[in-house]
Amino acid sequence: MKTNIGLKDDVRQKVTDVLSRLLADEFVLYTKTRKAHYNVEGIDFHSMHLFFQSQYEATIVDVDDIAERIRHLGHYAPSSLKEYLALTQLTESRDNEGNDSASWIKDLCKDHEAIIVFLRENIDPIDEMHDQGTADFLTSLLEKHEEAAWMLRAHIK
Repeated sequence: MKTNIGLKDDVRQKVTDVLSRLLADEFVLYTKTRKAHYNVEGIDFHSMHLFFQSQYEATIVDVDDIAERIRHLGHYAPSSLKEYLALTQLTESRDNEGNDSASWIKDLCKDHEAIIVFLRENIDPIDEMHDQGTADFLTSLLEKHEEAAWMLRAHIK
């Protein structure tokens, strides 16, 4: 059945393209945060292990929500590692190769901030295409990433 939600096909495609890039970024961030959880070392291991777990658990919920938003628009969500790596602006590699918490935090904070910039660049254009549902959804994600980045920065200030 054709999707008939008051948005033209080309608008739904443009919004889906943005959401697909965001989904890829979120999945890469999820994977890197999980890697931090697995591999962090140092005197603060236990607290940081739990902190990174709370962050990846929040991120995987966002991954699911973004994929479902794409489905709301009548499209299929990218869902393979190959697709994610082709779409993401993030990289799996790290600037800081240490396994201490500060190295992980700096790297993850940089990724959250890149997603924040991407969201800021796309909320208004999507709102101007009259997809207020997605614009509101992206605004809520923006707030989550701002909080996550603040929490990360607060650990190393």
